[in-house]
Amino acid sequence: MDNQSLLRSCMSGDRTAQEALYNLYAAEMLGTCLWYARNKEEAEEILQDGFIQVFRFMHQFTGAGSFEGWIRKIMINAALQKYRKKNHLVVVGPLEMTATQMVANPDVFSRLARMDLLKLVQQLPRACRIVFTLHVLEGLKHREIARLLNISEGTSKSNLSDARDRLQRSLRASKKSITG
Repeated sequence: MDNQSLLRSCMSGDRTAQEALYNLYAAEMLGTCLWYARNKEEAEEILQDGFIQVFRFMHQFTGAGSFEGWIRKIMINAALQKYRKKNHLVVVGPLEMTATQMVANPDVFSRLARMDLLKLVQQLPRACRIVFTLHVLEGLKHREIARLLNISEGTSKSNLSDARDRLQRSLRASKKSITG
């Protein structure tokens, strides 16, 4: 069954087609959800919530852009919705660095294996993790993050700074334990 036929069948409520669509995209979308979650169980909850939204709003997919990209946006929104509802997004501290000082060494992240970085990011406090992921992985500006999370730009910058600081400390600690 081609993608268009699969989408039409899903929109008509065909459970077999919905299961096929889920199986087609679940692994990739779980990977996206893991960046926003504390652990795999939390990511699976986000994934389930996201797919409920995918099937609920599938009729709104216009065909502009990729379907996978559309699903990915829904998964990110499901993650953000989860944390907005629980009111976990808070200021972690004052912003005391300039934007140029906040920029982490990009070579550090390019040397890490994806799973190692994921584990470090998952250890961050929720607010830091979400802001870091939206800014670094999704490429959103602080203005956009602030609007999405209903926080100030300063709070977004502060959370990003704190996330980078915590990640750098974790990396230094890991390096020390490896080199002895």
